[in-house]
Amino acid sequence: MTENADIRAEVCLPTADLTADIGFFTKTLKMRMDTIYPADDPSVAVFSGHGLRVRLDQSSQAPAGHIRILTDTPWTDGQLTSPGGTRVDIAPLDPPLQMPQTDHAFVVRRLADQAPWVIGRAGMHYRDLIPTRLGGSIIASHIRIPDGGPVPDMVHFHKVGFQLIYCYRGWVDVVYEDQGGPIRLHAGDCFIQPPEIRHRVLEASDGIEVIEIGVPAEHVTEIDHDMTLPTPHHRPDREWQGQRFVHNVGKDAPWHPFRLQGFIARDTTINDATKSVAGVQVIRRGQGTPEWTRHDADIHFTFVMEGAMTLQGEGKDPHRLEPGDAFVIPPGLMTRYADPTEDLELLEVSLPGAFSTTA
Repeated sequence: MTENADIRAEVCLPTADLTADIGFFTKTLKMRMDTIYPADDPSVAVFSGHGLRVRLDQSSQAPAGHIRILTDTPWTDGQLTSPGGTRVDIAPLDPPLQMPQTDHAFVVRRLADQAPWVIGRAGMHYRDLIPTRLGGSIIASHIRIPDGGPVPDMVHFHKVGFQLIYCYRGWVDVVYEDQGGPIRLHAGDCFIQPPEIRHRVLEASDGIEVIEIGVPAEHVTEIDHDMTLPTPHHRPDREWQGQRFVHNVGKDAPWHPFRLQGFIARDTTINDATKSVAGVQVIRRGQGTPEWTRHDADIHFTFVMEGAMTLQGEGKDPHRLEPGDAFVIPPGLMTRYADPTEDLELLEVSLPGAFSTTA
């Protein structure tokens, strides 16, 4: 193949009525007809438009085709069927993010139950921490990369409402749009990736493990083939859909009394950076006896990083939890973090970030 070779790709579709489809593709779909043959009794026609080249063949025995045209200015109805049988969907070019209503549940996910690790994007291993995903409102993943070194990643972004990366073990280097050069995330540190911020994972240590939270559970990852990172400007105060990028460093961070008696916490500043979309706290054992409480947050997720505790819930069996375990507490349920060990350390994520707790 020569460097200047002219290459075209066509989508080949059957048609049961080429004559009628010519009018449909040119007038209804506003595509251009480029080729038609044979002249005396046409059976093949080629159309182009909207970034697509389509070859209709009346002799084809293939199943009927399906085309999606993405536009923010639709000129016709959303679902059509051509006279020759091709289904056509007119869909939004950049559809708004859909936030499902939370299906509240009391969820406990234990590492000892040996839930499977699956291979995900860029060869990373994923363990699902909320199998029900609360009706599609959240995904929480325990992610690991067994072998360190360069990560085969590309510049990409996520269409999300909220996304957290918390480094649980090891370290990882990531570069972000408008945030300067590569940033190393160490164990105890976290990133907030605002919606659609471009980024790329560069390198990781052996045995790297992170906790990733995404809202909603199903969200699109898009590759940006045009942007090169790092970008030339450093803009730490830039906002993406009202949220700022956060690189919170856990080392030497101040600890304060927590809202739950018997515990202390450090705030990761994420509540402020997201304007209370979400809050993230790291929790440790403090002074006093843990009490029964309830909360009114929509989503309340916790991951056990170190130590152990017994999660008690009103009307529920108690669960002795250890590192790698996770749980979700629905709003209104009375719970208590009983018998915490001195080395207990929890990662708590709540949506919204500001909520109340009562005894």
